[in-house]
Amino acid sequence: MKINKYFAAFWFVITLMMNVFYAQEKRLYWDEVQTIKNFDKIYIPKKNPIIFVGSSSIRLWKNAEKIFEKYDVLNRGIGGAHVDDIIFYANQLILDYKPRQIVIYIGENDLKYASVSADTVFEQTKKLFSIIRHKLPEVPIVYISLKPSPARDSSNLKMLQTNLLMKKYIAKEKNIKYLDVYKNMITKDGNYRPDLFSKDKIHMKAAGYKLWQKALKPYLLK
Repeated sequence: MKINKYFAAFWFVITLMMNVFYAQEKRLYWDEVQTIKNFDKIYIPKKNPIIFVGSSSIRLWKNAEKIFEKYDVLNRGIGGAHVDDIIFYANQLILDYKPRQIVIYIGENDLKYASVSADTVFEQTKKLFSIIRHKLPEVPIVYISLKPSPARDSSNLKMLQTNLLMKKYIAKEKNIKYLDVYKNMITKDGNYRPDLFSKDKIHMKAAGYKLWQKALKPYLLK
């Protein structure tokens, strides 16, 4: 009887520890990512696709897979994601697919917080690159610059600083391209272009994505 009691107590502690671990691991966007992985079991993705990954500007590019159909694009954006979210789910959203190329847009959501600096986003994005490079050392990456969202004017200076840091860094890196979409999303006078954005002035309308499509297409591998 004593052995059974000790055994039961042992498994109670183990179960409790596993529940705590699971609660810690089941972080933000966990369910969304699991939905994606379950979807992959039903509709098996093509081998070695081009992965589009990042925040809502990628997630809401709903016709990207059709537009770039001949490139075998797979959209794995997560609405609201920060850089550390993509880092946390890098295996599920990027590495599992063994992509032949990766397109990334991330960091804009981070900068809306006053406590987050351009340097912070820069360092986090470099960390994401290093995780990718550890498993996929030669796979080309296209980094899309942060865009000028009118509703985030208070963060605009930090966006420009982040873009500058990323551009300088990428210029010295192998197999990473910097795609500047910022310059084409403002007027010649440096003002915002409301025609590119939806009512929330953060997410893009079709006109914004058409601009991205034209800019990105030359960078994609066939």
